[in-house]
Amino acid sequence: MKVAVVPVTPFQQNCSILVCEKTGRAAVVDPGGDLELIEEALAESGATLEKILLTHGHLDHCAGTAALAARHGVPVEGPHEDERFWIDQLETQARNFGFPPAARFEPDRWLVDGDQVTVGATVLEVRHCPGHTPGHVVFFSAADRLAIVGDVLFAGSIGRTDFPRGNHAQLIASIRERLWPLGEDVRFIPGHGPMSTFGRERRTNPFVGDDA
Repeated sequence: MKVAVVPVTPFQQNCSILVCEKTGRAAVVDPGGDLELIEEALAESGATLEKILLTHGHLDHCAGTAALAARHGVPVEGPHEDERFWIDQLETQARNFGFPPAARFEPDRWLVDGDQVTVGATVLEVRHCPGHTPGHVVFFSAADRLAIVGDVLFAGSIGRTDFPRGNHAQLIASIRERLWPLGEDVRFIPGHGPMSTFGRERRTNPFVGDDA
């Protein structure tokens, strides 16, 4: 699987484009906005968009979902249904943060822990990792040793939990119980900032490292 990371919106959120090299099919993960940048990256990949995947319902991660899905006629998969709370507020969030108008939407498929999603012939496992938001999910490719973790974990930090329905203890448990067991060699794409590995974070992250 090939991956392109496109920072979008004033929050510089990492929108990921996943391309199955066997089939030339692609998924866009977390299209928060700046759709022209996403479209340019898709065109450069030469792949055909087949779906949109969402880690959670915060504005900077899903504001462009409805428009992109309509433009390409593709389904939306994820996040967990507990994110309906946030998706229903997209229009208000956009006004409050000075974003372009963002339409609420209904995903074609809500995801739960243990589900699988596909991108062409590539299989991604779904981990429900609440804490930053109640319905946050993570996508994991065992074959590629790669996880797309949204705002659960960052290089040297963790997601905020001071938003409505955030839960710090739950977030720590999600990372330690649902991410670390995937393996120290797993690289991850966070919702913001540079990539890292679970092993490096276990050694150095002051919030969830093994010595924290």
